[in-house]
Amino acid sequence: MKFSVKGRTAIVTGAASGVGLAVARRFIDDGANVVFADMDVQGLKSEFDARKSNVGYYAGDLREKLTRQNLIATTLSEFERVDILVNASRDVRSAKLISNRESGFLNMMLAQNLIQHYDLSLLVARQFIKQNSEETEFSSFPAGSIVNISTIASQRTHPNLLEYSVSCAALDQLTRSLAVTLAPESIRVNSVALGSVMTARLQNSLAENPEARQEIIKRTPLGRIADASDVASAAQFLCSDASQFITGQVLTVDGGRTLVDAIDIPCH
Repeated sequence: MKFSVKGRTAIVTGAASGVGLAVARRFIDDGANVVFADMDVQGLKSEFDARKSNVGYYAGDLREKLTRQNLIATTLSEFERVDILVNASRDVRSAKLISNRESGFLNMMLAQNLIQHYDLSLLVARQFIKQNSEETEFSSFPAGSIVNISTIASQRTHPNLLEYSVSCAALDQLTRSLAVTLAPESIRVNSVALGSVMTARLQNSLAENPEARQEIIKRTPLGRIADASDVASAAQFLCSDASQFITGQVLTVDGGRTLVDAIDIPCH
């Protein structure tokens, strides 16, 4: 089996920066067609302008039904099919005190970190099924792969990350439930659960709290903070033929942190 997504067409959300961008770049370098999707128009354009014909981009708020539908239509228009969806768009927000929490905060986090992934996954799954019904020669093989980007915060509790943790725990359950629901259609659904990853967001956070860097490293058995490329490798594996018989799994990429983690250091 090949650890490759060459020749396939992938949609990657949250692709203007961070983990989503790392996954999209990895897929491109491996020979896939990739549609970058994000609300950050300038971030998408700067990345797209530097790329070639196997790249497309779509800017919009994927919490909106029409945006999701147009994303699928754009992908089919440019590449005629879709084989992979990576739901990497997520919102990490914290609140220190109950009194500081806004009304509707949990609903907002669920909309960003759960509901849009559910809705987009259903749309893409329908396209997988349509394609598979037209390609009977390949019907015994997986019709498509969906990978959700989750977090080890879904397995831990921290008072400042209540809403974020709840939304990601729900995303892990969505992964398992969709995997079972879509298995008869030969569609695989998995998650990658992140520990701390050195994205711009975390760099900014550590700049304000330099001691936290060493604390995170201290709590991580492998002794470093992950690079976004570590996550991209896991996503590539889960979308490749090397994982044909893997579905409904939450693959933890945290350097062993959840084996020894204490709750006083939040996960990002």
